[in-house]
Amino acid sequence: MSETTTAAEVAAPHRYTAALAADIEARWQDFWEKDGTYEAPNASGELAGDPELVARPKKFIMDMFPYPSGAGLHVGHPLGFIATDVYARHQRMTGHNVLHTLGFDAFGLPAEQYAVQTGTHPRVSTEANIVNMRRQLRRLGLGHDQRRSVETIDPAYYKWTQWIFLQIFNSWYDPEADAARPIDTLVAQFEAGTRPTPDGRPWAELSVTERADVLGEYRLAYASDSPVNWCPGLGTVLANEEVTAEGRSERGNYPVFKAKLRQWNMRITAYADRLLRDLDALDWPEAIKLQQRNWIGRSEGARVDFPVGDDKITVFTTRQDTLFGATYMVLAPEHPLIAGSDNGDTTGTIVPDAWPEGTHDVWTGGHATPREAVAAYRKQAAAKSDIERQAEAKDKTGVFTGVFATNPVSGEQVPVFIADYVLMGYGTGAIMAVPAHDTRDFAFARAFELPMRCVVEPTDGRGTDPATWDDAFASYDAKIINSSGDSISLDGLGVTEAKAKITDWLTGRGIGEGTVNFRLRDWLFSRQRYWGEPFPIVYDEDGVAHALPESMLPLELPEVEDYSPRTFDPDDADTQPETPLSRNEDWVNVELDLGDGRGVRRYRRETNTMPNWAGSCWYELRYLDPRNDDALVDPAVEQYWMGPRDGQPAGGVDLYVGGAEHAVLHLLYARFWSKVLHDLGHVSSSEPFHKLYNQGMIQAFVYRDSRGIAVPAAEVEERDGAYYYQGDKVSRLLGKMGKSLKNAVTPDEICAEYGADTLRLYEMAMGPLDVSRPWDTRAVVGQYRLLQRLWRNVVDEATGEVTVADVPESDIDVDTLRALHKAIDGVGQDLANLRFNTAIAKVTELNNHLTKTGGPVPRTVAERLVLLIAPLAPHIAEELWRKLGHTDSVVHADFPVADPAYVVDESVTCVVQIKGKVKARLEVAPSISDADLEATALAEPAVVAALNGAGIRKVIVRAPKLVNIVPA
Repeated sequence: MSETTTAAEVAAPHRYTAALAADIEARWQDFWEKDGTYEAPNASGELAGDPELVARPKKFIMDMFPYPSGAGLHVGHPLGFIATDVYARHQRMTGHNVLHTLGFDAFGLPAEQYAVQTGTHPRVSTEANIVNMRRQLRRLGLGHDQRRSVETIDPAYYKWTQWIFLQIFNSWYDPEADAARPIDTLVAQFEAGTRPTPDGRPWAELSVTERADVLGEYRLAYASDSPVNWCPGLGTVLANEEVTAEGRSERGNYPVFKAKLRQWNMRITAYADRLLRDLDALDWPEAIKLQQRNWIGRSEGARVDFPVGDDKITVFTTRQDTLFGATYMVLAPEHPLIAGSDNGDTTGTIVPDAWPEGTHDVWTGGHATPREAVAAYRKQAAAKSDIERQAEAKDKTGVFTGVFATNPVSGEQVPVFIADYVLMGYGTGAIMAVPAHDTRDFAFARAFELPMRCVVEPTDGRGTDPATWDDAFASYDAKIINSSGDSISLDGLGVTEAKAKITDWLTGRGIGEGTVNFRLRDWLFSRQRYWGEPFPIVYDEDGVAHALPESMLPLELPEVEDYSPRTFDPDDADTQPETPLSRNEDWVNVELDLGDGRGVRRYRRETNTMPNWAGSCWYELRYLDPRNDDALVDPAVEQYWMGPRDGQPAGGVDLYVGGAEHAVLHLLYARFWSKVLHDLGHVSSSEPFHKLYNQGMIQAFVYRDSRGIAVPAAEVEERDGAYYYQGDKVSRLLGKMGKSLKNAVTPDEICAEYGADTLRLYEMAMGPLDVSRPWDTRAVVGQYRLLQRLWRNVVDEATGEVTVADVPESDIDVDTLRALHKAIDGVGQDLANLRFNTAIAKVTELNNHLTKTGGPVPRTVAERLVLLIAPLAPHIAEELWRKLGHTDSVVHADFPVADPAYVVDESVTCVVQIKGKVKARLEVAPSISDADLEATALAEPAVVAALNGAGIRKVIVRAPKLVNIVPA
């Protein structure tokens, strides 16, 4: 006996240990890969020749795209992957043709930043990370169809990302069709004169540049000069969602400023109504639907024009009934009527050179002229994020522009301010301020000594003089007052009636109309980075954008020596992006024949790259047909896996599992791309994901020293309810798991100590899948012992031989049959409904029953027990299945079916209560009627004694489990 061999190991050499688990798991993982066990046949090719497969229902199951981090996986990462694997395995065993695979969303800023720091090409580090993650995921026994796995950085993949971009670029949204149509159909309307050009000239008289400008106002992908979030510290533009509430970059925590740059955008706003409406047909958590509805932000109101000099300010308001109460106006600092006033350019501006007579000192911000005041304030506002500007700050800031507008209903002159609480991204970038009935306007009016007029009669007794109020009065259930003019009066009307009347009045005079507005903004689609998909766009000498022909795709990223965008002093807002691609002159400036009949011409390539969201907008489609070089996806394949069907009118993936943090961005963007592709006839599904499920988070305790620095969790000791690290007391708080918090536990560690099946069981048993739960390494052993007991119920630990008894079903005791079939029924329902923790509890209960009965387990019971646990612990199940004499894989075995006769209890316990207190427990038949149960309860001696002759006022019966007696 060696020094490391224990007596127990000698006595039981075939015990289920970590070493045996490792051997079993590695062997079956190799077999599954070599055998192609998880390969899902497609609707064309393999499937078409197999009638049995054709007859099977399909199930397309997906996880959200993982990013291949250099840190690898910790045990929190695989939670969703294991869950979908368990579900997919159960679906295979219940007769479904299952597609389940996993790819990698591998473009993005982390790899680029790592390249900048180390000089390692982003592709090298990313591919190394993918290799490591594939190894870790394989070790967990995940049943993925590896033929279908994709990586967004593969040119064969992003060829089709670029192709989809061109479909969007070459399309427009036709409001009459309520759908995207090819841009050629719009050109045909201009050529035929059925749609007038903006200035009325015939289409043939417009130059190439003028035509491009006109079409750019319609294209679903377009370039424009627009306000963006410029982050000098990162050297790139950020989407609103990548900026924190403090106005800093989510990655790196650098200051973010407002700037105006030429950027690519996606006209997602054209789909706002459909994105909102079609949520109703999706099987998504209501919380996620609500977030999308709020993000889209549909509101009905009116557009109103306020004359200002020879120009006008247009506002959108949902409270047009309060128009008589508008006593001033506010423009966003970026509003085009004032843009340019900070550099002396007066074109299109309304800002005068001098303050008008009688200007209040508090309105000027201490500046000598309106131009100085506006320029200074605009610079100040540029340093704030949209989130900061919308926050309910105590102090309102702003400055008078030096001009007055005319209230169209009262004819009054109202001052026009700029203030950062108005955003250019919502509505028209201008508001009519009704301070008596809007909290923010009220605070602004108080700060700038502006008048207020009550036009909605308060119902709380405060009176109608806003000077005496502490805050605005806002109500939709009140009467309109003080709202009469020469040609219209709203006095005495309710809000709804007043809104309708004033809207008709505005429309009749051509100074407004009823309209719908959305909070949703067009999607900023440019990034000043290297590690992203190149745009398949080139520009001619006149700056006109041209799409590359499909034959030139993919346009691959060139090799560059410097991967980093040019970064600047993080606090220097007066800078402009310089992208890594722009420094590669040989790649940027090219001579091409685009096949448009103009021959070889000189062009300049687009030097921005697509955002990291691009590749994940459509990856579900590429999973279907990943090796198709001729099409995005074979139509028959897409129809089979994702097409509309009963209960899924929009089609889509059958189950999509991922974190709730992607509620808006990824999910909204993917829905938009799916709808465009559907409109253009490329796919049959108009929604990408029919059912969405958000898994919870595996948390871990974070330990911090007196400086607040995280210390290694594994080295912390607990003594008398306190925690110590190297003798010093530390604090403990439940939070995220991660390398930086020094509390990460890797799946490799757990697999080495217990095996992958134990890890899978523990993660699924920790609690409901959609609830966050704390990790506890000490608790893992519980699932390890379950597998050891399961193994002992089938295999002799001393000899390795199978110990089951070959007895007919009729010789098995009833209690065992009842335990078996109840487990089959319960586990099957739980697995089908993602209740994996309760499924494991039921398997454990059955396994414990078999352990306690003693003697060999009947073969038919053992086989069905193995089938029950197969989706959860596939390696040990496969091993035991083969030991039990089967030559086919347990992966494709039929899931057992429960016998209803054994599922229903022969008797159930009925509780009898008097005045809410339990007086008796009766064993009754499950099918007993209410009348029989009442009679039985009232005849029970304990109940008779408790009543002691008292009359009965009421008897409440809930057969077969409850009788509640109310004495007179």
